[in-house]
Amino acid sequence: MNDELKNIALRIRALREISGMTVEETASNFKLTTEKYQTYENASEDIPMGFLLEFARFFKVEFTDLLTGGTPMLHTFSYVKKDRGVKVDRRAHYEYQHLAYNFANKKAEPFLVTIEPNDSPINLNAHEGQEFNYCVDGRLMIVINGQELVLEAGDSLYFNSLSPHGMKALDGTTAKFLAIILN
Repeated sequence: MNDELKNIALRIRALREISGMTVEETASNFKLTTEKYQTYENASEDIPMGFLLEFARFFKVEFTDLLTGGTPMLHTFSYVKKDRGVKVDRRAHYEYQHLAYNFANKKAEPFLVTIEPNDSPINLNAHEGQEFNYCVDGRLMIVINGQELVLEAGDSLYFNSLSPHGMKALDGTTAKFLAIILN
């Protein structure tokens, strides 16, 4: 378990405790079993990005607060140089780079996502809102509600993110895509 995941889990637990909610109430609110929710609070399992977005929305905190423990302060614009976004390395084979981490009151969460090639099955997740994906480099298989789509550089996809979805790099090469999650 990496330190970043442990720190996110600590912030989740602290927000729940501050709000006065029990583990059971919180799990129920997010339609999770108590055991599943506790794996997130204990950092014994990866915490899905969709859950973190919903958790931040429910507890009325900035998504960046959960990721970094720091509060975004910018209100006019956010300028992030190449490779300087806040890196979120929580899941094997995936690297998320938050591209607007320092902008307050965002209506969307933009990420540059890099997926390393692997033979693991596609891990599906679902979360509130909508999502826009734009393939920047490589080839990417995206599964949405059981339907497989292949995106190549320049292709884009917009979808209801409540639909179970997941991604995988193809051709044994790294794939990069811009993911914009709309709240």
